[in-house]
Amino acid sequence: MPIQKVLIVDDSKTEIMYLTDLLTKNGFSVRSAENAEDAFKKLAEDKPELILMDVVMPGQNGFQLTRAISRDPAFSDVPIIMCTSKNLETDRVWGMRQGARDYITKPVDANELMAKIKVLG
Repeated sequence: MPIQKVLIVDDSKTEIMYLTDLLTKNGFSVRSAENAEDAFKKLAEDKPELILMDVVMPGQNGFQLTRAISRDPAFSDVPIIMCTSKNLETDRVWGMRQGARDYITKPVDANELMAKIKVLG
């Protein structure tokens, strides 16, 4: 089943605007959250089919949030793509260990992101 509903979790309004614009132009329904608390609220309201997760955020970071979501039986089937400026191989490996299905570094390349989403969908 192709992915339609995407939740972007990022504390950068610029990044949210860029990703929202990119995804809506490609036919996705997009919601966003700026922190872990907001993300869980949005998850409960309307379960997404994909989460794009930033790492560096105030409060709970993206690694911690990815681990919490992927271990929650209600949401463990939702794929998470880490979408971050942290570009070290150790960060990528750690993100995948927390439950992310893929990892992309910022600035996000539109074609690369669309290809990764297509593989998951």
